[in-house]
Amino acid sequence: MRLAQRARTVQPFHALAFGQQAADLEARGEHVVRLSIGEPDFGAPPAVREAMREVMDGRPLPYTPSTGAPALRRAIAGFYRDRHGVEVDPERIVVTSGASSALLLVLAATVDPGSEVVVADPSYPCNRQLVETFGGVVAAVATTAASRYQLDPASVERAWSERTAAVMVATPSNPTGTSVPPGQLAEICALARARGAWRIVDEIYLDLADPSPGGAAPRTVLAVDPDAVVVNSFSKYFGMTGWRLGWAVLPAELVPAVEKLAMNYFLCASAPAQQAALACFTPESLALCEERRVELAARRRAVLDGLAGLGLPVPVEPDGAFYVYFDVSGTGLGSWEFCERALREAHVALTPGRDFGVDTAETHVRLSYAASRAEIAEGLRRLGAFLAGLRP
Repeated sequence: MRLAQRARTVQPFHALAFGQQAADLEARGEHVVRLSIGEPDFGAPPAVREAMREVMDGRPLPYTPSTGAPALRRAIAGFYRDRHGVEVDPERIVVTSGASSALLLVLAATVDPGSEVVVADPSYPCNRQLVETFGGVVAAVATTAASRYQLDPASVERAWSERTAAVMVATPSNPTGTSVPPGQLAEICALARARGAWRIVDEIYLDLADPSPGGAAPRTVLAVDPDAVVVNSFSKYFGMTGWRLGWAVLPAELVPAVEKLAMNYFLCASAPAQQAALACFTPESLALCEERRVELAARRRAVLDGLAGLGLPVPVEPDGAFYVYFDVSGTGLGSWEFCERALREAHVALTPGRDFGVDTAETHVRLSYAASRAEIAEGLRRLGAFLAGLRP
């Protein structure tokens, strides 16, 4: 018997592998500072947890429609209206089992074997793996600090070919925490739209991005390209990582195809999770999530100042998400060895750049500041001692 080709060639997500090594150390009684996984330490808002307790009272929990519970789709549309100032027809929203499922459905509907999808290098590894699952080709574009490690119109133009089917942008990005400036994002979308390509925009971290200087919420791509495909999640801003609930906003023409795919692939997202998620959109829950966003910005500042004090440069300061992508080339170690030794010798879990692409694979490391301030401070202290041991 033979494994399928995709199973033989798929690459592991190294952040999870380092997380498992950290768990093994903890099982032996060691305290590991986990700065490797993008999982906020807050958890779901209290109203959401209470709503889940209520819905799990023994009542029947039948399947929802494959596109999601109508009430939740309306609530998500209201969130776009109230927070981002854009009107979205709830019929264009598909609720999914996490953002990964949303992206899987979108790519299943838009990518044929041989289709090319333009993606930034570095970028989230699972997105690239999903493109390849459907026979697509990842057209990875090497980015630099000058472009904030993001695609820009010129780099998309250079990567374009007759086989280009989509441009995939993550803003803010995992692993860098950087956003595409709104003007450039509009240009990228206009270029792709004019050539008949899909615009797939990962906005999972959008609501953790910094507000504008005037205090306005960060802008969704839907404000400049109403027919873009948007992937989002309850995991990050709402702190619901293990609940596995996400959504996609689709152009109307894509909804029937994605609905049929959802019926066949997943049937529907978790019914109790969908019902509980309605409590995300109460004034109390939204106010709490904003307080948490401000707290994450304070943690970011502590990390940036701490890394600067350790002589570990951050080529581009992030403006959202909860990641810092720092350069370890000055230590004399490659990123993989740096992460291995930091975990083994200092008990600090980080993620090597190998997860995220080619150009920064051996020079950069991702740090997640989703951990508590106390854990961040302890992690920086341990990294300082680790670095001191490397120097003559």
